[in-house]
Amino acid sequence: MLKAEQVSVRYGERTVVDGLSFSLGEGQWLMLAGPNGAGKSTLIRAITQGVPYTGRIELMGRDVRACRPAQLAQQIGVLAQQHSVSYAYTVEEIVRLGRYAHAQGFLSGRDPEGDALVEQALEMTGMTALRHASVLTLSGGELQRAFLAQVFAQNPRVLLLDEPANHLDLGYQKHIFSLIGRWLSQPGRAVLSVVHDLSLARRYGTHAVLMDGGRCVARGTMEETLTPENLARVYGMDVGGWMRELLGQWA
Repeated sequence: MLKAEQVSVRYGERTVVDGLSFSLGEGQWLMLAGPNGAGKSTLIRAITQGVPYTGRIELMGRDVRACRPAQLAQQIGVLAQQHSVSYAYTVEEIVRLGRYAHAQGFLSGRDPEGDALVEQALEMTGMTALRHASVLTLSGGELQRAFLAQVFAQNPRVLLLDEPANHLDLGYQKHIFSLIGRWLSQPGRAVLSVVHDLSLARRYGTHAVLMDGGRCVARGTMEETLTPENLARVYGMDVGGWMRELLGQWA
């Protein structure tokens, strides 16, 4: 569904993503893992045409450079970790903005399919009761669920997540990732996530790309990629041992 071939991003003399390749198939949840500065978020911006790059990125077999912004928005949804909201939009208004990419024009009529998708998205994320609330009054977890509902209403085929639960408490982290897992269970969908929490990556991911210094260190299934040897190479420590030590405090 999504494929990158030898993608590189440079800022002046600095190479942030260096010849990275991967493929994302239907039903897969691909985790982009690695330390800070590995180039994970920059790769997301390249996919969405937010930064210049060399190489090739394909969506459903088509070079994304040949796609109009509206075409990309119909196929790719993006959920960031933080949102800047300065107007008192209601939750429902935020969710309905997800249908903008499917509008036929400024004066287009109603969107019956979109109305149904908005209702479904509100219900799925548990935001129906807050549909008329101002987003300025929401907690961090509620705000993230509102924007997740927006992406669900957008009805893309590929969902890109940039640390979607990084600043949320544990309950909301579990809720957000569980909702995305439910969304992914439907046919014709795939997810690509930037993650720092390797426990979340192991829990929800089917495949992974382990990055360091803009380069791919390993890729494949979770078991093939997040091996003790690969993790030690990237993080310079026994990651598994550290995780077990932390968990041992709860025994």
